[in-house]
Amino acid sequence: MNYEEVLKEARNCIGDSCKVCPVCNGRGCRNRIPGPGAKGVGDTAIRNYDKWQEVRINMDTLHENVPVDTSLELFGKRFRYPFFAGPVGAVNMHYSDKYDDPAYNNVLVDACVKAGIVAFTGDGMNAEVVEGAAAAIRAAGGMGVPTIKPWNLETIREKLALVKQAGVFAIAMDVDAAGLPFLKNMQPPAGSKTVDELRRIAEMAEVPFVVKGVMTRKAALKAAEAGAAAIIVSNHGGRVLDQCPATAEVLPEIAEAVGDRMKILVDGGIRSGVDIFKALALGADGVLIARPFVTAVYGGGAEGVQCYVEKLGAELADTMAMCGASALDEISTDMIWRPYFR
Repeated sequence: MNYEEVLKEARNCIGDSCKVCPVCNGRGCRNRIPGPGAKGVGDTAIRNYDKWQEVRINMDTLHENVPVDTSLELFGKRFRYPFFAGPVGAVNMHYSDKYDDPAYNNVLVDACVKAGIVAFTGDGMNAEVVEGAAAAIRAAGGMGVPTIKPWNLETIREKLALVKQAGVFAIAMDVDAAGLPFLKNMQPPAGSKTVDELRRIAEMAEVPFVVKGVMTRKAALKAAEAGAAAIIVSNHGGRVLDQCPATAEVLPEIAEAVGDRMKILVDGGIRSGVDIFKALALGADGVLIARPFVTAVYGGGAEGVQCYVEKLGAELADTMAMCGASALDEISTDMIWRPYFR
């Protein structure tokens, strides 16, 4: 099965909200919710993709011809590649009922582990979302990162207890989900978190805690103050607020501010191994990719995931070889060209 076959099959079973575009750039779904679009006009998702395309690669083949090592160590685990499947929840509502969340996570988590990476799993109003994710991660020997929404502290405590029983090696919280409509007006209040609240959550996690949804230098410093082991530079895929900058635009200053204090991951519009290379050159340690993994599962199940991972990995390795980086820590800013973002 090749990637074109994965896309073709996905088009046969995904609902009308997702167009399974040849390149997932935010234009086909824009403001479709339910669906993979935004609650606004969707301009942030489009900007995420476009700004990665403005960064160009400085080819340099005047260097020693040695094998390329694409592996990454994170939280004491070594992965084949520096990219991971991003968290997605309520797939049956946003895509189609071919899968519900437990079935989706059963496929994704296991397939990612077998491909040498891991999946970040999603959360939702239905308790079965996290329960199913925890079960899938437990079956994979704890190799997965559950991502909990910014509920009230008591709900967070309950969900953390559940996922910790799965033996997870890290836990994430997508604080950018504070902008999702279903979190509004909940009692007790859900949504944004203070530094003190985030510190309490990090302590409750008892494993490396990852804060997803950091978009400013100031927020990155707050996450570091709260004891986060890593952050994910993310605007929730452009789904929760229009008129945000792209993640590619803010990544360099965030990396400069906290890159020596914690691991930095980034998501939002990253769609190829070349984009992954660009992200690492701009200061990230690794990346997350979400929507295309949904397409991979719907279009080919475990084989679709394997196909997509191999595609990204081959593109990354080729770009490294053509730019003179034999290992991830050799990727540097002088290997890319970027305009002043405008």
